[in-house]
Amino acid sequence: MTAAPVWSVDPRTGKQREQVGTEATAQEVDAAVRAAHGARAALADRAVRSAFLRTAAAGLDAAKDGLVEAADAETALGPVRLTGELARTAYQLRAFSDIVDEGAFLDVVIDHPDDTATPPVPDLRRYKVPLGVVAVYSASNFPFAFSVAGGDTASALAAGCPVVVKAHPDHPALSELVAGVLRRAAAEHGIPEGVVGLVHGFEAGVRLIEHPLVAAAGFTGSVRGGRALFDAAAARPVPIPFHGELGSLNPVLVTEAAAAERAEEIGDGLAGSMTLGVGQFCVKPGLVLVPSGAGGDRLVKSLTDAVADTAPGVLLDHRMRDNFVAGVGERAALAGVDSPVPPGAGGEHTVSAGFLTVPADRLTEDGGHDLLLEECFGPVTVVVRYSDETEATTVLSRLPGNLTATVQLSSEEAAGQGRGPEILAELTPLAGRVVVNAWPTGVAVAPAQHHGGPYPATTSGSTSVGGTAIERWLRPVVYQNAPQSLLPRELRDDNPLGLPRRFDGVLER
Repeated sequence: MTAAPVWSVDPRTGKQREQVGTEATAQEVDAAVRAAHGARAALADRAVRSAFLRTAAAGLDAAKDGLVEAADAETALGPVRLTGELARTAYQLRAFSDIVDEGAFLDVVIDHPDDTATPPVPDLRRYKVPLGVVAVYSASNFPFAFSVAGGDTASALAAGCPVVVKAHPDHPALSELVAGVLRRAAAEHGIPEGVVGLVHGFEAGVRLIEHPLVAAAGFTGSVRGGRALFDAAAARPVPIPFHGELGSLNPVLVTEAAAAERAEEIGDGLAGSMTLGVGQFCVKPGLVLVPSGAGGDRLVKSLTDAVADTAPGVLLDHRMRDNFVAGVGERAALAGVDSPVPPGAGGEHTVSAGFLTVPADRLTEDGGHDLLLEECFGPVTVVVRYSDETEATTVLSRLPGNLTATVQLSSEEAAGQGRGPEILAELTPLAGRVVVNAWPTGVAVAPAQHHGGPYPATTSGSTSVGGTAIERWLRPVVYQNAPQSLLPRELRDDNPLGLPRRFDGVLER
């Protein structure tokens, strides 16, 4: 049977641009995984690994113009947004190079024998080793930062794990270009080009998660697609870790005092956050609790004016556009739901931003309004008008896990007066990142960042952004009573590599 062609498509017109290749066969998936598996030894040297990541970052910088042009042609995200995202992606590679050089991620712990302990302690030496080949499933909405050279790939390579990437169908041509940059960087340091594999096609993605040499997987996408892969990873004869980012409503709570103090500012900020990137950010605020009364009314008026002035935009593909139009239509048809600015189709290929409002009492009981508690991908949010703190708390208690939860406080509440501490305590169980008097859109690449949350936000307790993302692709191993001559260099007493470690209970740096 002839393999299906893979086309690059222009989302602005829905027309095919060029054939990029064909969907990978079972044999091609197997070859890609085996090539990656064979490249593991070449990543063992941390100095080589670090240099490879830096060269890859430099390669992305050097190819910037062509990469941004290709990305814009396939995603319609615009050169400004894409240039910034590419810079972030290169920075991320360099940041992981620094982490590799430092070596703290190895978590070296050495305990010498202690016969006086109960029970006696033998010679124990612990550190972390790479899992093996990582399957990476690219995201649609971040064609650089969560795709072929994105955070999953960068952190996996930094951990010493080769990768095989399942390219996203919304940017296949860009995926090929970026994979080429990474492979050329690998070759410069004597690493086989198969250290970064790339396959296309839905069936290829399924075969990838099932391949016996794949040791872990990273995914960013829909709840439906991610859950199917998550279940497949667990159903294997040898289950593997699956780190999936599936969906997030990213609730916002506006207190009555905050609305009274700065309603217009909050309304404008919300409009900017929910329409940023045509509402295609995984941390877009999708449900906003706004108090009843004059302050809340002013906030809604400000939001109405700002969203009404937002120009129609192009979503990443026509399937997403169709899902958005159908999704907002179904939500708007629910009893008690109003549409101050109706979201929906803007033109043949565009969508119009908008928002819905609903009284909180429609969401405080199980029933027909549960759809409003699910993410709707695109430029829309749901404003829930609550009458008192109890009603707001009840709505929050019904929410699933999220990447972020935001609270807008008054200046006095932010200073510790009133219910500020209680509100943060209520929001903390809901999300991996709690935001105060800011907006969740924008995920800084920083050592302290956490981009994850309770299910369905993610399927694990790990982060996909920031330095600790590397921990997903490592496992601890301890050597007991091993002679110095047989130990890995990282675990020897004389510390020839100068690694941070905990030595006989004392943290050394």
